[in-house]
Amino acid sequence: LVVAGVYAILLLSQTASTANAFAAVDRRRLVLSGTTANGDGNAPAIINGANGDSNSKYKNDPTAFTIGILGDLHIDPRKMDDYYAGRQHFLPIFEEAKNAHGNCALVSLGDLGESKNCDHNPAVPTELFAGTSQCHEIAADFLGSFGVPYEVIGGNHDLEGIDEFLTDEENLDVFLKCHGKQVPHFARLVADKTYIVGLCSTVFRDAAYTSHEVMVDCKQIAWFEDFLNTHPADEGWKVFVFTHAPPNGSGLRVLQENHVINGCCWLNHSDEKQCRKFIELVREHRSVKAWFSGHFHLGQDYQDSITFPTIDPKEGPYPNRGSCVFVQTSVMRSGSSRDGRQQSRLIRGNKDGFEICTVDHKDGGKIRLDATITYRDDTHEVGVYAHGDIADKDEKFFKVYQPSAGDELHPPDDGYIGDKWTEDGTLLVVDEITQDTKAWWNMACGRVLGMLNGMLIEYDPSTLAPLGLVVGADELVGKKIAVINSGLEECLIDDGELNIGMEGAECEGMEAVEQAVVLIDEKDGQVTVVQPNEDGSFWRKIVRNKMIRMKEARRIKAAKLFAEELGLGEDAKVVPSWGPYMSTSGTAKKTGVAGLTAKAEV
Repeated sequence: LVVAGVYAILLLSQTASTANAFAAVDRRRLVLSGTTANGDGNAPAIINGANGDSNSKYKNDPTAFTIGILGDLHIDPRKMDDYYAGRQHFLPIFEEAKNAHGNCALVSLGDLGESKNCDHNPAVPTELFAGTSQCHEIAADFLGSFGVPYEVIGGNHDLEGIDEFLTDEENLDVFLKCHGKQVPHFARLVADKTYIVGLCSTVFRDAAYTSHEVMVDCKQIAWFEDFLNTHPADEGWKVFVFTHAPPNGSGLRVLQENHVINGCCWLNHSDEKQCRKFIELVREHRSVKAWFSGHFHLGQDYQDSITFPTIDPKEGPYPNRGSCVFVQTSVMRSGSSRDGRQQSRLIRGNKDGFEICTVDHKDGGKIRLDATITYRDDTHEVGVYAHGDIADKDEKFFKVYQPSAGDELHPPDDGYIGDKWTEDGTLLVVDEITQDTKAWWNMACGRVLGMLNGMLIEYDPSTLAPLGLVVGADELVGKKIAVINSGLEECLIDDGELNIGMEGAECEGMEAVEQAVVLIDEKDGQVTVVQPNEDGSFWRKIVRNKMIRMKEARRIKAAKLFAEELGLGEDAKVVPSWGPYMSTSGTAKKTGVAGLTAKAEV
């Protein structure tokens, strides 16, 4: 099937390990990027494919559409059973739609391959499977076997072919070619006045900090903003967005702790301006109706895996999320799940609204309605949850505490202590910090700090979403926190007519009120000053680029072997010599400095 000017046929190679995986379907697949190289979004109004649902209200409706959404696949070619089963769950859904409307597509949220060696390349037995040519070829065959066109965007592991490719550009080029894409992003018109749009992570080796931050490059951001400008809500446009990680401000709270504290939770997490850009666009452009993401490997059984743009004022403050519903997506394979769930998402919609459903792969592909969104007009909608949290008995999952600043109808939440300053300008945050302490406050500079699971966390001042770790529980639990004035008295700005202060060079760089955050350990009489970063932020960008950490790990390994050759034995202690980079781990939960703010290790 070829649609002139849009689709082309691409034949893919198949490895021996998956040679019979997709025999039941035509292994030819359509080149699916509905976006041209210039990003002008030339996609057909109706996609020729097979999809649909059993609800008759969508039959023969040109505004109807159905989208299947797959979370982090992390394909391991040795363990394909869950993928085969998951596909079988979707095929009847797609097949049934052939007699409904035909407006359908499959979207993959990225992270296509397992980030470990999968016995896939005997020539390089340590090579990671994720990001390799073989990974993307197998993923393309799998995604192309559902009987409907597919779109895919890259996650934080899709450029991880570090043994095969020297640069991100080379790796990205193979990703695009394997999936028939001209550009990293996509835009596809799936029904009348309805687009699906995807933004792709394009940085791994060149990451300034952790390589697992999902980074959408500036060119895509500019394209996305222009796309929204030319598809306004008041003209009836409806846009559904897909990214690997959610944007800051989404309100999603069922998150992975390691993503929250290590700066890879939100899109463009480490860039303050870009991190906030996405929610600003959502607030400005009410054509954005939903935003789907994965990344956390957590299930869809919790209400906090879906957030609505509007809530009943009786339930809390206005969330300020434009007209957008934010939706978290789980995983298909059991080995990739962090809470035992194996689930995908399904969207069914038309001009009146849409339904968000779960396809439960552990329950034979059973479809469950999770939420219904009804359009009141082009810029307003009402969302209704179909069920509460569905959790096993005594199940515990990480649910991030997000402060609430309140609004004209609601006070700040009980954790807010920013109104408890003493006359001398000191804020004693808490007498003794525990793992359960909840408290947050605004610094005079505008930054927001608060407590989470015994850790000090910085929050975004606009969205109050967690940004990252400031002080780890290892250094904080059992101590007190105080915020004190630290500026020179003669440098304080007088707001009266005299305009006192700021006269001398010693006052250069002074804020109107300069403050210091201090940790107080009354047991040993030690006070630790929590210094901000040079840019004024507090959260610690401790986890570095994976390429750098791998080199450090190799140096340590070489040093251990050398120590054994010198006769120092296998138990010889080998440690790095400098700075906060004392670990080559990709996860950092501790901030204590051995021998200073924590017990000495050597």
